[in-house]
Amino acid sequence: MSEKKLKLYGTNWCTKSANLRNYLQSIWMEFEDYNVETQPEADKTVRALYDGQLKFPTVTYGEHFLKNPSIKELDEFLEEHDLMT
Repeated sequence: MSEKKLKLYGTNWCTKSANLRNYLQSIWMEFEDYNVETQPEADKTVRALYDGQLKFPTVTYGEHFLKNPSIKELDEFLEEHDLMT
């Protein structure tokens, strides 16, 4: 996971995933959106982070990742990586 792009791994039915997706869109943050149920590579990526367990939503940026963040935690993560505009 060497690409320095903000990525969101979640599902369509997960309210928390939808909230994070909507929040990132509302602040005009560029990110890649992956569905761990319909995209096998996304499932594999997330399981690699958590010793084979599927945990979502997960936000990644390069080698850094955040599991099931609140909006405040997500904002802190974005600021920490100089992604806030």
